[in-house]
Amino acid sequence: MLTNILNDINSVLAPRVCFGCNVHLNRGEKLICTTCRNDLPLTDYTFNDENPVDRIFYGRINIKKASSMLFFYEKGIVRELIHHLKYRNQEEVGTFLGDWYGQLLKENNELTNAIDLVIPVPLHKKKLRQRGYNQVASFAQRLAFHLNADYVDHILIKTANTKTQTKKGRIGRWQNKKDLYTLSDFNSLKDKHILLVDDVITTGATMEICARTLAQAPNTTIFIASMAVVP
Repeated sequence: MLTNILNDINSVLAPRVCFGCNVHLNRGEKLICTTCRNDLPLTDYTFNDENPVDRIFYGRINIKKASSMLFFYEKGIVRELIHHLKYRNQEEVGTFLGDWYGQLLKENNELTNAIDLVIPVPLHKKKLRQRGYNQVASFAQRLAFHLNADYVDHILIKTANTKTQTKKGRIGRWQNKKDLYTLSDFNSLKDKHILLVDDVITTGATMEICARTLAQAPNTTIFIASMAVVP
């Protein structure tokens, strides 16, 4: 009771607003209002059936399966959520989405039993110092929790600090990223089933080269997941 009273007082003094539409949140609502949550464009892609995220990587890299939680549009709730996550220090967005998607994924018993390691796409150490956190980390950590896997963020290393080049074609972006990642420990990945995680898949170039780097370790099986995908 006291906690609820304190929360209500805090809501009056510093009202929480929906990241999607800026309306005040009611008690029990977290980050986004019920309306925006119901409007989130879930993909309904699973790790069982073939889906368009799988097809992004056909002929490019040998992965077991790929999936994304949400569709990403230039305008909309998903863009606002990820903008808050990346640029406004709102790591709780990653936790919120990770718990939601983790609950969905663990309904697939085959996937839950398959994944050994969850690895986020890394930031360069300079970028990590500037931002203070990897925006993918909290999402990946919650997926690892729900899938009973180990979260590992020290093996896949980004070796150069480069700007995102969203306007380049897939091949141009791949060429700019192909030497940007390395492994600090091959043996820890040997014979492992790995879930590689990022925030948004656009062309798939970053995930492609990260997956190629992970595949340098012997006998790895790689799955891919992201918060969102550009349709």
